[in-house]
Amino acid sequence: MEFKGADPVSREGFVQVPVFIMRNPNLSFGAKTVYALFISYGWNNDFCFPGQDTLAKHAGTTRVRITQLISELQKAGLIEVRRRGQGKTNFYTINFRVKNAKVVRPEVNRLTSRSKPGDIKM
Repeated sequence: MEFKGADPVSREGFVQVPVFIMRNPNLSFGAKTVYALFISYGWNNDFCFPGQDTLAKHAGTTRVRITQLISELQKAGLIEVRRRGQGKTNFYTINFRVKNAKVVRPEVNRLTSRSKPGDIKM
């Protein structure tokens, strides 16, 4: 397939990250970035085995930080990691349905753009 007139951005493709991930205040920005990278590697291939060095390079951080961010995603139930053995990269499973995850809903301010002065009771 070819996209005529495609600019450099569209030529490289896009990543769609679920809104519940992007709006989760309990996930760090780095964890969200690593989650998006996992999706970008595996989306068209059904599976992939990115090394932590590759993840670090693409995320612009260190391998140690990638290990911490992967652990954060594991604890949140967003990914599962299966070690494949000495010298091999890990196998990652991305969970789009998270079991036992707490949905964090931000407090809603009583004064919203639709409120009228008479609607607010102090």
